[in-house]
Amino acid sequence: MGHPHDDDDPEKLRTTTTNGSESVPQNGTIEVTEASEDKFGTTKRGLKSRHAQMIALGGSIGTGLFVGTGRTLATGGPAFTLVGFIIMSFLLFAVVTAITEVATYLPVHGASMAYYGNRYISRSMGFALGWLYWYALGILVPYEITAAGLVIDYWENPVNIGVWMTVMLVVIVGLNFLPVAFYGETEFWFACSKVIMMVGLLILSFILFWGGVPSQDSRLGFRYWQDPGAAKPVTLDGDIGLFISFWVTLVNCVFPFVFAPELIIVTAGEMQSPRRNLPKAAKRYFYRLIGFYVLGVLAIGVTCPSNDPRLTDGGAGAGSSPFVVAIANAGIDVLPSIVNAVILISAWSSGNSFLYMSVRSLYSLAIAGNAPAIFKKCTKSGVPIYAVAVSSLFAALSYLNVSNQGGVVFDWFVNLTNTWGLVSWVCCMIIFLRFRKACRYHGVQSPWRNFCQPYGAWVAMVSFTILCLINGFTVFFPQNWSASKFLTAYVGLPVFFAMYFGHRLWAWRDKWVRDPWDIDMHTGLKEVEDAELPPQPRKGFGKLWLIIE
Repeated sequence: MGHPHDDDDPEKLRTTTTNGSESVPQNGTIEVTEASEDKFGTTKRGLKSRHAQMIALGGSIGTGLFVGTGRTLATGGPAFTLVGFIIMSFLLFAVVTAITEVATYLPVHGASMAYYGNRYISRSMGFALGWLYWYALGILVPYEITAAGLVIDYWENPVNIGVWMTVMLVVIVGLNFLPVAFYGETEFWFACSKVIMMVGLLILSFILFWGGVPSQDSRLGFRYWQDPGAAKPVTLDGDIGLFISFWVTLVNCVFPFVFAPELIIVTAGEMQSPRRNLPKAAKRYFYRLIGFYVLGVLAIGVTCPSNDPRLTDGGAGAGSSPFVVAIANAGIDVLPSIVNAVILISAWSSGNSFLYMSVRSLYSLAIAGNAPAIFKKCTKSGVPIYAVAVSSLFAALSYLNVSNQGGVVFDWFVNLTNTWGLVSWVCCMIIFLRFRKACRYHGVQSPWRNFCQPYGAWVAMVSFTILCLINGFTVFFPQNWSASKFLTAYVGLPVFFAMYFGHRLWAWRDKWVRDPWDIDMHTGLKEVEDAELPPQPRKGFGKLWLIIE
């Protein structure tokens, strides 16, 4: 097409070491050879489509929905909370469709958006984004355990919370040392229990709405939208306070979705027939996730008053689920404890998913040459054992809950991960747009595309940039100033840029952005194509899995 690099053959772009552990192309993409696999091993494709969907769904339907929405409701009221989740749903659709298109083209072992950033943009992007994933997802493990501690506080608990945390951490770490097929099956049933409970809670909320519980004095309807009100001002009174409230609520609505789309991409490298199953898993996962969140937020908005002190009081039961509060207010005695128990399991399950994703992020970094090679080492069953051991160390941060008020620690983790999640989504959209440009130049196309792209990626990128900048902005009002809140809301940005520009100084010879003709669109394709198996016909009870898959 007239460019001096047009005649370059992808094979000529590679320079191979004679001892054969790795071949490192001139364009920075790392290809894992058979000699490398013999030395380090590799992950195994042991995840089925239903596993991938439920791992991602289970990681998302956790304390962000069951507990975190209570604080969002208390901040902005039911109307702003509902609108915020609807807006986030549309933006998340753009993210899911964009990154699924990227991953479906090349779902290699160690796949992650950081790997694709290394491949389609620059080594510096892959380095910074990969390490962001590792530590941000590692931080989410103690967040989930902290949230579980808040849930345990609902009951009178004579045992020190540190004991329960230790039990949960041992189980989470232990599951991640097991083969991925066992992990996937365990997480599948954990997630199923959450989905079943969510369906039950939606049905119960419908009954409470119409006053169908004998202990209710009348129909609830939209009573709580009138008193205490559909929206609540924040920091200032009047319309300005409502304007601030809308943006604060929208930022809070980010948290339950943070890293949810990336979770399904990480499973692609260990998924059976990934080119067929990844788009299927992503599409169905998205519709289920949005359905549960939007309907769930509507349900708590009509059944739980936003001024209930149990949502935010910082005492025993602080941060307990708005669903639990609604059921307790309805006078149903036994059900709150049952729901709280399942919420506890959901926090456990989500922590399990986030540790899995943190481990695979470190493994992906090692595959791309951005982390020590020891983290590529896998057992015969495909477990990156050293990556699991090091990533598990983040879990110790959950013991902060023992010495600090649980609700305060909860807020720290929310602010930290909000920033990192928004940075990740902005980077994901940039990676997608560069991927599309490379596809056009090389005359190739991903097996799966969506109608909303690339326009959805541009809208999402601009929106998430704005939200990233205003995350925690209320801390700048004199009456709200807090050094800890400021640091947790904004420290993520300088940390990311320090890693990016620090790597740029080290790799100063690299281009800032790879030219389309320098991007390798071929390495790894053969393994991906060989991994595709023909769909198996379902017989008997096997057809029931089609409901899930």
